[in-house]
Amino acid sequence: MVAQWPVQAGHFAVSLEPMSTELPLSPTPRTTVTRGRNRMVSDRSELHRFLVDGLVAHIGVTVGDHPLVLPAAYAVDASGPDAGGTLYVHGSVAAGWLRQAQGATVCVTVTEVDGLVAGRSAFHHSMNYRSAVVIGAARVVDDETERQHALDLIVDHMIPGRSATLRPSTRKELAATAVLAIPLAEASMKARAGDPVDEPEDVAAGVWGGYVPLARVAGEPVSATDSHSDVPLDVVRRAEGLLASAGWVGSSAAG
Repeated sequence: MVAQWPVQAGHFAVSLEPMSTELPLSPTPRTTVTRGRNRMVSDRSELHRFLVDGLVAHIGVTVGDHPLVLPAAYAVDASGPDAGGTLYVHGSVAAGWLRQAQGATVCVTVTEVDGLVAGRSAFHHSMNYRSAVVIGAARVVDDETERQHALDLIVDHMIPGRSATLRPSTRKELAATAVLAIPLAEASMKARAGDPVDEPEDVAAGVWGGYVPLARVAGEPVSATDSHSDVPLDVVRRAEGLLASAGWVGSSAAG
């Protein structure tokens, strides 16, 4: 049986902090970083912060005789009912990949590219990035309350506060939508930032080395052609927040 998660005044209270701070970030061999351990992130709260910041997940499943990796909107609840918290994805009940994922072990990855690293040799070209891998058994969310909670989280992951402004989902919409929950217990994270790491003789040769910072940049919200032009505050704040967060990449320390 899964644990219960906090409820406040009829709504779910979502926390970025895990219910247990003792759970290591990479608790099993299949999620333990073995290469590039200097870039391993060991703080589980850093994983949660990164998953909140990311926008697109890729979920890997086995469909028939072949693997399949698909992009998906997602959301996380660090105090969710699964071990280590819960990562939610959703899709059509008619989707073959989703049917295959039910009860199976899946792999979910989230990656943000923060820079293109130009080394002084081809070997030392790289990328500045943050990347998380989550492995676990996908659970179908059957409980109506949890499913609505998960769908609200996914909407709010894109635009915080948006779900509270929308009409309730219809029975038809809910019947056509399936939600999968993946435990966050088995996870790993790596990150790289800053300058290339070059051989001393390549540095001495005078070839330029450095990196090109990359960041998500949001433009001003564009009203639909059949909508009024009064953009809601939650949408404006999201666009402004994405624009403001783009400034940190260029000041990353070397790693």
